[in-house]
Amino acid sequence: MAKVYEQIAADLRESIRAGERRPGDQLPAESALEKTYKRSGPTIRHALSLLEAEGLIEKIHGRGSFVRSPRIPVLRSNERHQWEKSRARESTPQRAKTGSTEHDTGLTVNDLVFSARYREIKANEDLAGALGVPEGTPLLERTYRTRYAAEDYPFNVSVSHIPVSLIEPNPDLLDEGREPWPGGTFNQLLTVGIEVARVDELVTARPPTVEEAEELGLPPGTSVLTVRKTCVDTDDRVVDIADVLLPGDRTKLQFTTPLERW
Repeated sequence: MAKVYEQIAADLRESIRAGERRPGDQLPAESALEKTYKRSGPTIRHALSLLEAEGLIEKIHGRGSFVRSPRIPVLRSNERHQWEKSRARESTPQRAKTGSTEHDTGLTVNDLVFSARYREIKANEDLAGALGVPEGTPLLERTYRTRYAAEDYPFNVSVSHIPVSLIEPNPDLLDEGREPWPGGTFNQLLTVGIEVARVDELVTARPPTVEEAEELGLPPGTSVLTVRKTCVDTDDRVVDIADVLLPGDRTKLQFTTPLERW
């Protein structure tokens, strides 16, 4: 049998899902809910906390509880990698029309706000092992964030590491001012004669850090997905390591695996 706070949460949840309370609407004050449901303050707060954990409402300090606007969902399929590789050899105008975020969300270039930050670092033990280079090897670290213009938080945070020696032949690849780069990493590597032959991804779910929850705007109790994406070229050499942080409340992962016929 449902507990009292669960029954109250169910009633409020139904009113939200039925459209009686719309995104941005303020819920009645806790004191008003106490009178409506004839229950104590702790019970009401427990019910509201449950809805907040589900991502249906958000509490704004000093103002109250509001119905949360649903965020644009993201569907990441492993088929996206072939899509990215196929467009890497298209003309610049064609590549500039769309990108991987648009592919995953159904939005357009004009819907998005993009940022990129570059810096050169030395490979630590983890990155050196993943890239197959000595510790201390110069790497270009690129941090990407893309968000829907009508929202405050990014779809993900992606941190990429490429050995500087691989991309030095094209100085443009070291300049963050060239971002957003039409065609992304696959086209960037193509400009220095590197063809990506395989992409390996390792997905892990875990609780976010306080900083990650704040950056992604996560409701309490929401997990994050982490993806370590490894790009391997046609010489079986690791050419890029990207660590992608994904919010668990808006991201779906879809894997399609063609099977060899008998």
